[in-house]
Amino acid sequence: MGKTLLKRAGLLIGTLLLVSVLAFLAFSVVPGDPTDSILGIEATEEQRMALRAQLGLDQPIHQRYWSWLTAFVTGDFGQSYKYDMPVSRLVAAQAKVTLVLAAVSFVLIVVISLPLGLISARHRGGIVDRAVTVLTQVTMSVPNFIMGLGLMFLFALVLKWFEPKYVPLEDGLGAHLRFMVFPALAIALPKSAMTVKLLRGSILGEMGQDYIRTAYSKGNSQGSALWRHVLRNAMIPVVTFLAMAIGDIMAGSIVVEQVFSIPGLGRILISSIGNRDYPVVQAIVVLLAGVVVGCNFLADLLYRVMDPRIDGR
Repeated sequence: MGKTLLKRAGLLIGTLLLVSVLAFLAFSVVPGDPTDSILGIEATEEQRMALRAQLGLDQPIHQRYWSWLTAFVTGDFGQSYKYDMPVSRLVAAQAKVTLVLAAVSFVLIVVISLPLGLISARHRGGIVDRAVTVLTQVTMSVPNFIMGLGLMFLFALVLKWFEPKYVPLEDGLGAHLRFMVFPALAIALPKSAMTVKLLRGSILGEMGQDYIRTAYSKGNSQGSALWRHVLRNAMIPVVTFLAMAIGDIMAGSIVVEQVFSIPGLGRILISSIGNRDYPVVQAIVVLLAGVVVGCNFLADLLYRVMDPRIDGR
């Protein structure tokens, strides 16, 4: 097991290095010059050359990458071209908002999908199962931003359950979370639908195994067999999916933040791309990749807790 974890850790580090290379190269070869955004179109060529030298943009690309990487691993993400402040401080301020949105979305996915998946599996072929199936099919087909617009129209404009205006954490945790529930729903509903289908299929697959028939022969009811035997094994692929879904949740947050005008990583990322503020963009891309890869690594550890037979091959 120790060797397997070391291999996984090596894969994690290798993946992050590859992402860092791609992120750095992508924003180094795209058209446009950061000096144009900083100095404006009326700047002279001498001013641009002086600024490029000041920012280190006149160095060879491999040298710039190595300098950036060695500073990044120590927590120095560089200086924002646009805001003239450390990228780490800028990203940290926006990340708090996005992390709250992602956390609320993840909780909603679990709260919505697990009960519906269990109910749908227990009432296979019934009215409830068919209704849940139709609902999940419809929900999965709706993109995040359309879902966000629909929820805003329904709950803000029609039902008037909330004001479509961002409520900062400084105005109170309760008010902040009440606002966050609605954009979080736009992210959570499509993923909840996928989780329901996965959990239902996994439970039904386990219910047909020999050990369940043995449990029935010993006098266990369907509910008892489900809770005591089926659910633990059926949850393994669900845990995998939820770990992988965290990356989609973060990506969905970037889109939904634009719909609800939330000042999170999405807003600063899109603004920085437009302004050619590459240190900010590179830091956000690598950090998001780190979240995704790290969650998949933690999922590997959970597999061994839930089912020691998994050897991590």
